[in-house]
Amino acid sequence: MNKIELPYGKTNISIHLPEDRNFKIIAPHAIVSTKKIVDQLHRVIDMPLAALSLATIRKNAKIAIAINDKTRPVPNSLLLPPLLDKLSVLGFRASQITFFIASGTHTPMLKEEFSLTLPEDIIRDYQVVAHDCDNAAMLDLGQTSRGTPILVNAAYARADVKMVVGNIEPHHFMGYSGGVKSAAIGLTSRETINRNHAMLTDIQAVSGSFNQNPMRQDVEEIGQRIKVNYALNTVMDQNKQVLDVFFGEPLAVMQAAIPLVNRIYKVPVEQHYDLVIVSPGGHPKDINLYQAQKGLTHAARITKDNGWIILLAACPEGVGSDHFEAYVHSKNSYKQILADFSTETFSVGPHKAFQIARDAVRTQIILVTDMPEEVVKGLYLEPCSPKQVNAKIAHILESLPSSSPIALMPMGTTTIPTLKTK
Repeated sequence: MNKIELPYGKTNISIHLPEDRNFKIIAPHAIVSTKKIVDQLHRVIDMPLAALSLATIRKNAKIAIAINDKTRPVPNSLLLPPLLDKLSVLGFRASQITFFIASGTHTPMLKEEFSLTLPEDIIRDYQVVAHDCDNAAMLDLGQTSRGTPILVNAAYARADVKMVVGNIEPHHFMGYSGGVKSAAIGLTSRETINRNHAMLTDIQAVSGSFNQNPMRQDVEEIGQRIKVNYALNTVMDQNKQVLDVFFGEPLAVMQAAIPLVNRIYKVPVEQHYDLVIVSPGGHPKDINLYQAQKGLTHAARITKDNGWIILLAACPEGVGSDHFEAYVHSKNSYKQILADFSTETFSVGPHKAFQIARDAVRTQIILVTDMPEEVVKGLYLEPCSPKQVNAKIAHILESLPSSSPIALMPMGTTTIPTLKTK
């Protein structure tokens, strides 16, 4: 028996496959970095890409720094101290710097949760604001060329210098995370996010698409309108080890980092599979179903019609969106969701149901999770406990020819399986 460990929450699940079964592990490429990241951090902060030196910032300036919330594994304890040290050396006081937790439509983080994304000394010494897309004071900056209203956190937008900090990795409909996205989505209004995300049905709104992706280009335009000055972004490997860091004008940072991201996360695949067993990548990528769905999207790209997808997602915080859950409950099936969605006014939350529906009407989905069975069944998915997953796999394999190809994706959220063209 072959035993393969796949991430599940903060631990692993051991998957058992018979010796005679043909399977392939589809995972990001292992790339060894020779860079000393702390030294590299200091170098890039001193020499920003396509941007003026931090030394040119006027000394009484108010500086706003957008950071990701707890659903994103950004190594802030590594990134922020060198940046803050540099600002301190240049004469900027802690009172001039405010951190904004960019939660988008996620539930705003509570003060007692700040330590999940920020070091304690930063929480103690600096002002930290948790953005609320429904209740924060917004500044109206007009609209994008695609008609998206630009309503952004007013305190952030009015700062003299605006920064974003985060990771650049594949994103299942935005193409890539990183760059201005933390501010242009994370610190905007629900209306702004809804209008932008309504473009997710576009054929180019997929992982690995940047220049042709209307959602991503809309975000770039929002970021330009906000006038985000600097981005500090990492590229990490599948083990969350930082391979490189980039600092400077946000678009220049994206352009410099994307080739490395593609080398790691774009994985050529030769065929579709009868069974795909996928983990989003463990905590926090499976903190709730709202986040874990991203791994499902990538798995579906390489699953045969009527094939099986087993999604391993602990979901300690449950579904992750009341709007998503309520929308599914208002319909009688994913077929109905797919039929109704395009005729209804777009909103974030229901969009997640649409994304699952696209895959659920074509494949058979089993959700291995700690969520209660009744919750999973209420979402029209087949529940399975972690203890029963291997029995479920064995049952599926009994129905498939011995030659049926099987794929395992340990880092489904960030792996972009790319079918080879003949």
